[in-house]
Amino acid sequence: MRRKDWDATAAGFAALSDEDDRALACRTVAETAGSEGFLQGAAERRTGDPLPRTLFADRLIQIGWGIRSSHRAEHVSQQQFKEFHAYLRRAEVLLIDVCAEYPEYALAWYLRVITSRGLELGLGETRRRHDRLAEHHPHHYSGQSQLLQQICPKWGGSWEAAHGFAEECLRSAPVGDPGGALTAIAQMEQYLELERKQGTRAAATYLGEPDNRARLLDAAARSVLHPSFRTDAHQAVNAHSAFAAAHSAAGGPADAAPHFRALGDRAAEFPWSYLGNGDHEAEFVRHRKTALAKG
Repeated sequence: MRRKDWDATAAGFAALSDEDDRALACRTVAETAGSEGFLQGAAERRTGDPLPRTLFADRLIQIGWGIRSSHRAEHVSQQQFKEFHAYLRRAEVLLIDVCAEYPEYALAWYLRVITSRGLELGLGETRRRHDRLAEHHPHHYSGQSQLLQQICPKWGGSWEAAHGFAEECLRSAPVGDPGGALTAIAQMEQYLELERKQGTRAAATYLGEPDNRARLLDAAARSVLHPSFRTDAHQAVNAHSAFAAAHSAAGGPADAAPHFRALGDRAAEFPWSYLGNGDHEAEFVRHRKTALAKG
């Protein structure tokens, strides 16, 4: 991408057979600063290929979300929302055409789950798009993660629905599927909400409740710690990071240790950025040191 080498970029995607790996690669491309001009040109030249249009759409989504920022809605200005929605609508135009031409194209449906949430089209529409994705690609972890965000209260859902969806994904997936990490993500989302309203102690107490701890341990045993889990999957870093962060925030370093050992020196920014002062690298290193010493 940095070399503006389309053939090499396309070959990289062609080498990825797992749709979750392709989703992560798509986000990586979209986060490449200044790539929008190159991607737009590739999309205009290769009108019969869904990949360049989809990658360009994701770049537009990334730019738009950068304008909106990660702040809650009450801290985002009307001008930010206007520009944010304008970029998402441009992405939608591209993605609607891709989905019409290629109904089984996972990347486009995955991104439309994101645009639905950003454009505030409602839970029903976001779930509809996720269900279209799941028709052809069941247990799509990236898509499930995006729908989970919509189901959380901050986007108009409820904690009961969020935890219920995470449990549904866990129970319906084959053992060794990364979707078990949604249990940890849902708990971390509620942790963040409690910390914002009641402080870190109350949030940690919530995570440390016996029922929540038991659900975390069960989800890990059925997913990332199961012998059939694909340790070479790119999403392994995201999934183990979610479990390690949740156990660490709950004050359970011994439970976090297996996930830190699986991660080694790798980590995902999310959800480590939810802990401490938001310095995800420092939080990861600090909690890893404690966990490996005690577990």
